[in-house]
Amino acid sequence: KAIVSQNPKLSKQQRMELRESKGHDMTFQRYHRYADMLRYIEHLTVAFSHLVEVVTIGKTNEGVALKVVKVSSGSASPQEGTIKPAVWIDGDLCSSRYTRQTCVPGMHAREWISPAVVMYVLKQLVERYKVNKKMVDSADWYLMPLANPDGYEYSHSTDRLWRKTRSNHDTTQTRNFGRLLWGSCEGVDLNRNWDFHWGGKGASDDPCHETYAGPRPFSEPESRAISEFLMDHKDRIKLYLTLHSYSQMWLLPWGFTSKKVPDYDDMYSMGRKAVEAISKISGTQYQIGSSTSLLYPSSGGSDDWAKGVAGIKYAYTVELRDRGSYGFLLPASQIIPTGKETFAAIKSIARAIVCKT
Repeated sequence: KAIVSQNPKLSKQQRMELRESKGHDMTFQRYHRYADMLRYIEHLTVAFSHLVEVVTIGKTNEGVALKVVKVSSGSASPQEGTIKPAVWIDGDLCSSRYTRQTCVPGMHAREWISPAVVMYVLKQLVERYKVNKKMVDSADWYLMPLANPDGYEYSHSTDRLWRKTRSNHDTTQTRNFGRLLWGSCEGVDLNRNWDFHWGGKGASDDPCHETYAGPRPFSEPESRAISEFLMDHKDRIKLYLTLHSYSQMWLLPWGFTSKKVPDYDDMYSMGRKAVEAISKISGTQYQIGSSTSLLYPSSGGSDDWAKGVAGIKYAYTVELRDRGSYGFLLPASQIIPTGKETFAAIKSIARAIVCKT
């Protein structure tokens, strides 16, 4: 059953008052449903039409629109002969690299803190544009709060610790060991579904397993739509961040092998700026290193694909708070602290990568 005790509800009266006073009912004192996020985004497109544009890049297996928010001032045209750089940030692609075998309950859609932090970053870029003007003027920002809305909604309504998408590729419906162990065979782990060393170490071919990679690369409309969008903009995207939870780690590719990327030192140095910014803001300590060195191999991940196929130099997976005290059930009271420190990290590396300061 969904666990809601850590997520204080808003009364109908409170929602009405918020919508009347602000034009939306988005707060950062609770975890919101996807519909709330979309209402807030719609509000921003009206109130800040000069900064915000929404692009629908596809639909989920259940027909839900996949939305990307573009934040761009358009006021700082790139010099002639150059292109304006871009930054990509997504939340809740699926989940942490952890599985049930290695920690207490963990799945992907269950990582409610990830989309909440992306929404917090969106608020800072748009509503506090005057404060963050140089960041917004220097690059186009593409934010995707939810890459797996079907799974996210299911984690709110039915199974708080649901990890995967909600597609069904289990055609046999046999009572195998995986079905007995996991109970449900729906869904694919989106962070094993990308077409770069797909189906290798750390990915399962069992539809009932939590790390099921799908019947083929990009079998899921979500991963397919995101990859197509990234390829269309790959020459401009200089920073790729996919936010997950939990464990407080700033992870570098590769996930499919223990070998280091050729520019590991560059990536590590930039990641170090991020974790130092987090520590300076809140004292929260993050580890930094490759996925395989800090965790274990996991093939078919989006960060590996962004680096290895799209050619985005700075591609990271960020595992947000905490280190296990709450795990995936992080209280809503930690949304703002996590958002503040994550935004500080993003600012620190954005300045170095796209702002050139």
